[in-house]
Amino acid sequence: MRTVVVFPTGERAETVASLDRHLPERRHPWTLDGTLYIDTDDEQTGCLFSDWDPEDVAILEAAIGHRPTWAVQIDVSGRIDGTAEVHQMIALLLEHGGVATDDYTPRPWTLPEILSGTVIDGLLFFDFRGYHELNHEHGRS
Repeated sequence: MRTVVVFPTGERAETVASLDRHLPERRHPWTLDGTLYIDTDDEQTGCLFSDWDPEDVAILEAAIGHRPTWAVQIDVSGRIDGTAEVHQMIALLLEHGGVATDDYTPRPWTLPEILSGTVIDGLLFFDFRGYHELNHEHGRS
């Protein structure tokens, strides 16, 4: 399973309502075609940041100007590439701003960077193939 964590601007309730509209009757987690598993998380009742390095949390805080209290976690099935599906959900979740992180880079990404194909340190957003190639890990996703 690969993971993307999204920090949308606005209220959590607004994001939940948007997910309910776009993925009706598929809550906790919401699913997209059985390939993306989407749920909200927070520090108070969930596991948000529990497995993050403190420096990665600091990078996120610097990028958005505060420590977020909640996020949307997207787990991507290893059975598919998932790039198109992840981009579809990111576009929905970051429509009004915010950032997303992936398993492959320590920096937060904005929607314009993701959609334009920005390359940073040799990688795109959610670039699992490029990451494994750079790290000589063939055959794994």
